[in-house]
Amino acid sequence: MTGRANVLRGAAVFGAATVLLAGCGSPSERADEGGGDDDVVTLKVGATPMPHAEILEFVNDELAAEAGLAIEVVEYTDYNQPNAALVEGELDANYYQTVPFLEEYQQGNTDADLEYVSNVHLEAFGLYSEEFSDLAELPEGAEIGVPNDVSNMGRALNLLDANDVITLAEDAGDNATESDIEENPLDVTLTPVEAAQLPRSLEDLDAAVVNGNYALEADLAENANVLSWEETEGSVYGNGLVVRAQDAESEEIERLDELLHSPQVSDFMEERWQGVVIPMGGMRDDED
Repeated sequence: MTGRANVLRGAAVFGAATVLLAGCGSPSERADEGGGDDDVVTLKVGATPMPHAEILEFVNDELAAEAGLAIEVVEYTDYNQPNAALVEGELDANYYQTVPFLEEYQQGNTDADLEYVSNVHLEAFGLYSEEFSDLAELPEGAEIGVPNDVSNMGRALNLLDANDVITLAEDAGDNATESDIEENPLDVTLTPVEAAQLPRSLEDLDAAVVNGNYALEADLAENANVLSWEETEGSVYGNGLVVRAQDAESEEIERLDELLHSPQVSDFMEERWQGVVIPMGGMRDDED
């Protein structure tokens, strides 16, 4: 999930009454500073544009005011920036990542005390091709693009393994790397590409494993053939809300988490993305 420079497209805060974000204080501290119970607390949430930012904007438009919240959405196309911004106190939360991605980030940033609050939705990875319409058509020596960051490459390799394009070592796990490939019967070439660039690179590749959000942004379901979807049942790749550990039990964060799991949001996801974005429950899979 590495990416290019972040694109900050701060969405306007909807609703009349808001409390402006003050420094690096927690949401609860800002609520205390605001005074009365009728004050609206603004939460600044980092997200990738689709579907995360759209979901947050729906929450802000339709549900947040009654919960005493306003959501200011800050959009990023660089997967590395939202966690850094959260650590620095520039955000109150972010919503764009999976548990494996957060774990990888924290291994490389040991001072980052971040906590994954809950799964909100799942976007299935897909193996796409502009040239071929069936997985069986992939030729020997095919060049397949995969995301170049650790957690997403592992996810892509596991999809290819599940479809017998390659065979991974039994202990490869979620963060498998190319060194875990034990068999490559088609002698495919795996080309690591920045995740956000994979849809654009597809015309130069025989196929590519693409993140769900980038496939949606590029409308790949209309412009390319889906050769295979990853298995979603029991997936560890839910996308969820992440906060600084000190804010994990904040009343405002808990309210936002409840809104993200509301029936209205589930209906919005299902109607907007027709099963590509799948609502999930509030618990992490390893706690189910």
